[in-house]
Amino acid sequence: MKIAPQYRIYACFFLFAFALGALLSRMPDLQTHLDVSESQLGLTIIGMSIGSLISLTFSAPLIDRMGSRFTAFVTVLGTATIYALIPWLPSAVAVFVALFFAGLLAGALEINLNVETDRLEAQYGRSFMNRAHGNWSLGFFITALLGASLRQAGMSMQLHLAIAVGAVFVIGIWMMSGMVNAPHRPNMHTGDTPRIAFPNWGLLPLCLIGIAAFLVEGAGIDWSAIYMRDVFAVEPFIGGLGLTLFSGFMAATRLFADPIVERFGPRHTAISLLALAAIGALAVGLAPAPWVALLGFALLGIGCSAVYPLAVSAAAQRTDRPSAVNVAALGQVTFIVFFLAPPLLGFVAEYLGIRNSYLIVLPVILVGLVASRALGTRKLDMPVGLPPEPATPHG
Repeated sequence: MKIAPQYRIYACFFLFAFALGALLSRMPDLQTHLDVSESQLGLTIIGMSIGSLISLTFSAPLIDRMGSRFTAFVTVLGTATIYALIPWLPSAVAVFVALFFAGLLAGALEINLNVETDRLEAQYGRSFMNRAHGNWSLGFFITALLGASLRQAGMSMQLHLAIAVGAVFVIGIWMMSGMVNAPHRPNMHTGDTPRIAFPNWGLLPLCLIGIAAFLVEGAGIDWSAIYMRDVFAVEPFIGGLGLTLFSGFMAATRLFADPIVERFGPRHTAISLLALAAIGALAVGLAPAPWVALLGFALLGIGCSAVYPLAVSAAAQRTDRPSAVNVAALGQVTFIVFFLAPPLLGFVAEYLGIRNSYLIVLPVILVGLVASRALGTRKLDMPVGLPPEPATPHG
C-alpha cells in the first residue's frame, strides 16, 4: 500500500499527541504518585518547557542536515518512550529531568513537522496545515477518551502508558518508514540556516496570536481533569470528559477548518475563534454546574483550534529568513507557553482558586484578538498550476 506524504505527516502529529495525551490524562494519578501540590506539579512539568526552548533555539540547522524522516523517527518514538517511563520514576526531580529530555525532542518535532507540512502545501498547491494540526488534536481526543475510561476501570498509569508507547512504535515505524523530504518552497529565502533562531519584530504579532491559542490549549488540556475533581467532585469518567470534549471539538474544528479559512480568510477566522475561546473561559471560570463547565471546555477547544496553524502558515511563508528559522522562532514563544501554562496556572489554582486560573487567560485572548489583524484577509497564498492533492492508492 502506497501512502501519500501528507498522511505520514498527519500520523506523526497524531502519534506524538497520543503519547503526550496519555500522560496528561493521568495528571491526577501522577500528582498522587509524586505526593506534590498543584504548584509543585506545575514546576515539575516545566522541565519540558526548558527542553523545548533549548531545542527550538538551536536545533533548526541539525534538522536540516538530518532530514524529515530521521528526525521524525527520533522525535516521535523518543518522546513516547520517555512518557512511558515517567510513571516508574520515584521523585518529582527525576520526572523533571525526563520531561526536559522529552522537551528537547518535542521542540525538534515541532520544527520538523511544521516545515515539512508547509513544503508539501507548496508542492501540491493544497492546504494541509490545519488538518495536520487537526490530527494532533485528534490524537489528544482519542487518548483523553481512553484515559478517562481506563482510569474509571482502575487500570494503572504504568500499564496505560506502556500500551500507548507500544501503539506508537507499531504504527509509527510503519508510517514513517516511507517518508521523503519535500522540496523547499520556490521563491523563499535560500540562504544558510542560522545556528540560533530567535523571534524578530516581524514575527511579534504572530507570536501574540500563538500565545493566546496555546495558553488556552494548556489550560484546557493540563488542568481540566483536576478542575472537575476539585470544583465538582465528579467521578473519574465525568472528570475526564472535560479533556475529552476540549480535544474532540478542537480536533473536529481543525479537520474541517480549511474551507472556512478559504471562504472567510485567516483574519476573520482567527478573530471569531478567539471570541469563542473567551466565552468558553468565562463559562469554565464561572460554571455553577458540571455541564456548564463541560460546555466551556468544548468552546475552548473550538476557540483555539485553527488559530495556531494559521500563525504557523503565515510564519513559514515569510521571506526574510529560512522557513525553519521562522517556524522555530514562533514555536519558541508559543510552544513554550503550552508547557509554561501548567506551572503558571498551577500557582493561580493553589493560591487564588482553580476557577480563577481560567479567568486569567481572558486578557491574553484579548491581546490575541488585536494581534489577529496581522493575518491576511484572503485565503493563504498558495501556488497555482500545481498537481492536485496526492491520492492514496491502495494495492
